[in-house]
Amino acid sequence: MVSQASQGAQSLNESGRPRSWVPRQVVAVILMWRGRIGLFKRSGSVQHDAGLWHCITGYLDADSDPVRQAIQEIWEETLLPVRALEQLTAGPTLRLADPRGGPDWTVHTFLACTSQRRLTLNWEHKAYRWVRPWKLSQFDGQVAWLTDVLQAVDSLPSAKARDRAAS
Repeated sequence: MVSQASQGAQSLNESGRPRSWVPRQVVAVILMWRGRIGLFKRSGSVQHDAGLWHCITGYLDADSDPVRQAIQEIWEETLLPVRALEQLTAGPTLRLADPRGGPDWTVHTFLACTSQRRLTLNWEHKAYRWVRPWKLSQFDGQVAWLTDVLQAVDSLPSAKARDRAAS
């Protein structure tokens, strides 16, 4: 229990949280193949969001480059080498509140396109599917902020080209 005296000594940010709380940083990559979005079902071996559909994600250390980390996460989670990526485009950076009341999340979004259909998953995922954008709603059990990431990268020119090609 924190005493009132120590609470008063802490400086609070505009959210009422201690200023010492630093947002957690992650990269979130929407991987696409032929206009389809890759959804990845989290395995029971992960600490968060087990059994839910998600994109490729990974923590970002304070001194790390988001682009390099995105490439690393793609490799770790799918075994796709960088040469298998036709494109990797940075999207907007999102600041999302933690639903459990912890520090906010800073999410560096990316859109990556590959010509390689078959992926080799690591322990973080137990399945993947290539899904047409208009069929995403059929996948129950998505991570809560997947929609935020999808909307963020949907504004990128390559996502718009995907939508034109799919119609």
